[in-house]
Amino acid sequence: MKNRFQKQTKIKSKIAFLLPIVICLIMAAVLWGSSNRIFSETQKRQEESTKNAVLKGAVQCYAVEGRYPESLSYLEQHYGVSYDKDKFIVSYEITGSNRMPQVTVIALNER
Repeated sequence: MKNRFQKQTKIKSKIAFLLPIVICLIMAAVLWGSSNRIFSETQKRQEESTKNAVLKGAVQCYAVEGRYPESLSYLEQHYGVSYDKDKFIVSYEITGSNRMPQVTVIALNER
């Protein structure tokens, strides 16, 4: 039986020193990986939300005016549709006044 005045073996002291460092490194790697996954999921949801907002505004315009709006700027001015222009490009293509427009949202800041 050892007492507190005896020196520990070199292997035990190295393990006691390195174990917390290794555990912290593993935890940091897991945290970094999960944050990347969360970021990409959030960005996908923002894209979907932007597309749904534009389509909802277009449908509201069709219900009120009897035609789909001719441009995205018309939706922004008259129906309050807004999106983050620093993060997304929105393509709004109309094929006729009585046909649902094609909306495509493209993210600008992809990692």
